[in-house]
Amino acid sequence: MRHELTIGSLSGIDAAAREFLQEIGDRKVVAFYAPMGAGKTTFTGAVCRAKGVGDDEVSSPTFAIVNEYRTCDGEPLFHFDFYRIRSVAEALDIGFYEYIDSGCLCLIEWPENIEELLPEETLRVFITVGPDDVRTLRWED
Repeated sequence: MRHELTIGSLSGIDAAAREFLQEIGDRKVVAFYAPMGAGKTTFTGAVCRAKGVGDDEVSSPTFAIVNEYRTCDGEPLFHFDFYRIRSVAEALDIGFYEYIDSGCLCLIEWPENIEELLPEETLRVFITVGPDDVRTLRWED
């Protein structure tokens, strides 16, 4: 089934994140595909807020590769950014499989750089930017 979620402006991003979480159900590994500047980190931050992570706690893990947050239920939530990764071995070195096998929500930016490591059940979400900076998220399940 195809899904599409449109975010008309930044003011609607938190509502969109809540709707997104409802639609994806219990999916745990979510990979965001989009060009630079399309809003991957901004949307990931909104998803984290929707899960009860404090806004001041969420930051891009561009240099750290992974950040761990706690949801309002105390559950870990992992946020990856593989933009600067040079090899799949780097992802393995940080224990990538341990994170995705944890049963916790894993949000991945720049997954194309580690595509061969992604499990089959990964939810692949594509973000596009349209006229007037409208963002559209598309995925299939």
